[in-house]
Amino acid sequence: MLTLHGENIYLRALEPEDLEFIYAIENDESIWEISATITPYSRYLIKQYLENAHQDIYEAKQLRLVICNTDDDEVLGLIDLFDFDVKNKRAGIGILLQHAENRNKGYGKEALKLLCNYCFTHLDLHQLYCNISEDNTASLKLFSNQGFQEVGLKKDWSYFNGSFKNEYLYQLINTNVH
Repeated sequence: MLTLHGENIYLRALEPEDLEFIYAIENDESIWEISATITPYSRYLIKQYLENAHQDIYEAKQLRLVICNTDDDEVLGLIDLFDFDVKNKRAGIGILLQHAENRNKGYGKEALKLLCNYCFTHLDLHQLYCNISEDNTASLKLFSNQGFQEVGLKKDWSYFNGSFKNEYLYQLINTNVH
């Protein structure tokens, strides 16, 4: 089982016990814009998802890890790799801390740093990328501070609540991989 340890948080693989946590996140309409979700998920579908979460990243083309507090094992959020592309040595990355009171405490920064390091040292990736809505200032700051660079702006990319929003494309290139 994959576990990555930091100073204040650790990242671990999904467990069947995460059902209610995943259910709450996937059905929280306030974050649907971030996750590009437009419909709720049933506990049954999430249970099936968790039963298949053991798939290798090379098979599933994605990896979802739970962000936990090292002090009390509190589940704080999720960090994902998606569109894992072995041939081109790249993957998308996304992060979510469930509750606002856990944001701006360095948990996201530490989780992002741990996963980026894992991607470059263990998965031999050349680049990571993320897509961030222009009004998500917290994520823009988080990824910028971790070395991701803005490489493009996708105009009117996402439609949510009756209006279009621009979305930035950020990349982090590992210059040590060829």
